Amino acid sequence: MAKYGKKAQETVHEVMDKFKKGELKSGGSGKKVTDRKQAVAIGLSEAREKGAKVPEPPEHK
Repeated sequence: MAKYGKKAQETVHEVMDKFKKGELKSGGSGKKVTDRKQAVAIGLSEAREKGAKVPEPPEHK
């Protein structure tokens, strides 16, 4: 069974396109995102908000 749904994959793809163009901004500070992993995390977060099939984020210890 797939870990991520089709809609989640599409959302992350859209966010990564923005990241590659240099247009992706972080939510809190509004600064330009320069880290690929942060861009993926933003995409997954947006997909979660849209109700796509995405596992819960890991708990911090």
